[in-house]
Amino acid sequence: MIDFQQVQVSHGAQTVLAGASFRVNPGERVGIVGPNGAGKSTVFSLLCGELTPDSGAVTVPRSTRLGHLRQQLNPARNDETLQEYVQSGAPELQAIHDRIHALDHRLKHADGAERERVLKELGELQTRFESLGGYDLRARAEAALTALGFDPDRLADPFGALSGGWQMRAELVRVTVWRPDLLLMDEPTNYLDIPAVEWLQRFLRDYPGTLLLISHDRYLLNALSNVTIEIANGEATRYEGPYDRYVEERQRRFAAVIAARRNQARKREQAERFIERFRAKNTKATQVQSKIKMLERMEEVEAPRDIVSPGAIRLPTPARCGREVARLDDAGYSYDGKRWVLRHVNLAIERGDRFALVGLNGKGKTTLLRLLAGLLEPGEGRRRIGHKVEIGYQSQEFADTMNAQRTALETVKQAALDASEQEVRTLLGGFGFSGAAVDKPVAVLSGGEKVRLAFARLLVRPPNFLLLDEPTTHLDIAARQALEEALLQFEGTLCVVSHDIAFVRRVANGIIAMTPPSITRYWGGYDHYREKLAAAEAAAEAARPAAPASPERSDRRARAERVQAFSRRRRAIQSHVNRVEGKIAKLETRQTELLASLGKDRAANVDYDEVNRGLARVQQRLNDENRRWEALAIELDELEREYQEETA
Repeated sequence: MIDFQQVQVSHGAQTVLAGASFRVNPGERVGIVGPNGAGKSTVFSLLCGELTPDSGAVTVPRSTRLGHLRQQLNPARNDETLQEYVQSGAPELQAIHDRIHALDHRLKHADGAERERVLKELGELQTRFESLGGYDLRARAEAALTALGFDPDRLADPFGALSGGWQMRAELVRVTVWRPDLLLMDEPTNYLDIPAVEWLQRFLRDYPGTLLLISHDRYLLNALSNVTIEIANGEATRYEGPYDRYVEERQRRFAAVIAARRNQARKREQAERFIERFRAKNTKATQVQSKIKMLERMEEVEAPRDIVSPGAIRLPTPARCGREVARLDDAGYSYDGKRWVLRHVNLAIERGDRFALVGLNGKGKTTLLRLLAGLLEPGEGRRRIGHKVEIGYQSQEFADTMNAQRTALETVKQAALDASEQEVRTLLGGFGFSGAAVDKPVAVLSGGEKVRLAFARLLVRPPNFLLLDEPTTHLDIAARQALEEALLQFEGTLCVVSHDIAFVRRVANGIIAMTPPSITRYWGGYDHYREKLAAAEAAAEAARPAAPASPERSDRRARAERVQAFSRRRRAIQSHVNRVEGKIAKLETRQTELLASLGKDRAANVDYDEVNRGLARVQQRLNDENRRWEALAIELDELEREYQEETA
């Protein structure tokens, strides 16, 4: 059980947590939500022991095995292979593995009591190793790495040679594959594409431990959490259910508090009017005093803090264009003239289409967007753009093109000189810039603020063909929902790359799947695409003959199965031995008591005949239990001998 009791944390003059209290029970799956900078990551630092509260208490069971995925990568070792680095996340398993090997070697030369001690420790370690998933750790790591897009033939490559995004994927596997008791995940989808997000969802769905998840990904929060904890305004509030239910319950609580506050204000106003009206009348003096006392006792209902809304994003209607917006005919592209990223791509996009590009990172999604935008020219084939098509392309690096000295308001106004200031301010409010924030220079904005400002600049005069590369990165949930609503009302054509499945589900009416070096187009939304993909995978699996296991893997599995079978049989026999020894001990105690009663004086009124009959019964049972103990001891000895012969 995890307990936060009146926890207070301050960073300088800023209070992050002010008396926060909540509890997480074993096995719960908790989504942690709240505005950026509210203290969500601080909660994780407290749980890991990296931060000590200024006051209050944080309780985590001492024996808890904890896994923590951070937003910022700080790999422990860069000189290992990818496979070694991933498996190094389970130090306890490695220590047990090394000890088992040492005991196996020691067992060959041990005898007598020493052999018994070694066998006992070996059995305990093998049981522990099995329960922690040690026997299939390597296979799980390989499967997870492959699912996240790693080439199975490159698992022996140096970990340090990977880019930051791929290192983060490896870190995700390293943290999760050894199945810790408590898993802390801080924005795990930041560097993941949609296939990787789906893998993570499947993995965490079957994870048996306690999960705490900080995420702006509604798909992940709804699919995985059964409890939601909101961190906001220094407080922690627990809600039962996933994200969507949390939103409903929070709105219900907000409405209830507003109603209570209005009711209190009405009562206060009525009492004050009564006092003012009858204060001077002696006949009403008692009632007036009663009203005064009622006002003094009345506790103020605190004004609730509503969910911060970024406001509505309203996109102007774009100019109308021709029916066919863009076309690629047998197009291909290579960055080095040798390896084709895309080839033989045939794609026609018509007015009103809303395509989402999905596929593993590095498979050509951004390249395809740039070909459509005209930023890249096809190496073969051709690209055609329709009549009166105006292209708006947002890259992941779009924020870096803004003038650092201009304010947010000036930056957006410069992109639409004919727009009114109120129009620009309304749009900026939709991306989290309101009040004095619109006058902040670009130079002082955070990375996320720069991305939001760049997007507002693009949309202040929307083109009729939008090409968006990861537009939801660095946007919180409220801003993503505001962007969704705006794009749903957008009357132009859209192609988008996004790892936010909830966003893709709402915005896209078609899917372009990257099937290198070409593409596959699916009509219908994301769920239809998944159904088609699942059907194709099932058909391919049914047609595929079972591949024989490699000799090395078969040997490892067979040995693991022998060890597990030995451990199970040995535990069962030892359990019987322990029970029999317990019975023998009790019978011997009873026998001693009966013998002692025979030596008592005649004055003690002892029934010697009954005592002798009791002794006979105890002796008979002792004989039976001793024979049973000898049979079990022989069976245990034979089992250990067979095991030694098999593993010699």
